[in-house]
Amino acid sequence: MPKFCANLTMLFTEVDFMDRFEKAARAGFKGVEYLFPYAYKKEQLAEKLAAHGLTQVLHNLPAGDWNKGERGIACLPGREGEFQEGVGKGIEYAKALKCPQVNCLAGLVPAGAAPDKVRATLVSNLRFAATAFAKEGIRLLVEALNDKDVPGFSLVRTADVLRLIEEVGHSNVYVQYDVYHMQIMEGNLIRTIQANLQRIAHIQIADNPGRNEPGTGEINYPYLFKAIDAAGYTGWIGCEYKPAAKTEDGLGWIKAACGCGCKS
Repeated sequence: MPKFCANLTMLFTEVDFMDRFEKAARAGFKGVEYLFPYAYKKEQLAEKLAAHGLTQVLHNLPAGDWNKGERGIACLPGREGEFQEGVGKGIEYAKALKCPQVNCLAGLVPAGAAPDKVRATLVSNLRFAATAFAKEGIRLLVEALNDKDVPGFSLVRTADVLRLIEEVGHSNVYVQYDVYHMQIMEGNLIRTIQANLQRIAHIQIADNPGRNEPGTGEINYPYLFKAIDAAGYTGWIGCEYKPAAKTEDGLGWIKAACGCGCKS
């Protein structure tokens, strides 16, 4: 049975962020994820999780200046110190929130930088992060993003992430598989998930085009969910989509999509 968690960066945006925990719980979700926790005190977030009986499923490492277009700093030569500080902060928050996994956005390829230097920086930073997280029992995740929405991102296909994991050579690096991004870049969703299930620690969903609720686009989500279950995936599925209208009004897809009447 699919186990869905609400992405609070994307869902329930009708209310302030700190009020979205209650909204998610009332909608039936048992877990939450979001891009970044760092604008809030970890104690406040932990309080919200406990008050509403929610599991913190995932958050990202600090990713640079998001408002200025940065999408991670792991591949940026010269920012290694900042990256390592971010790993420390990511661990601090993950431990406080009892979050078992943290995603690393690799970043945009810097203009004019030597490709081998960019790659070496990314590999070295991920080795550092994987080792630091392993000591705390936290998984490090890496994901590919589509190059239509995020031009210049350094990892754009599942194979890119798998090759990187092999090069890093650390057992504590896993794939965060985003169905929306990979439908755009490569399709072949089910076979890819089946073939790489042992490395996939987290799945995120949205339909395409539009990045709205499952069932609003071209992806056959009922079939996909059945295949994910049949493959033996037992992790969370993050609802990282943009509601077409009010969040609660669009949640009927959960029952329709998985055919089991569940919400989370």
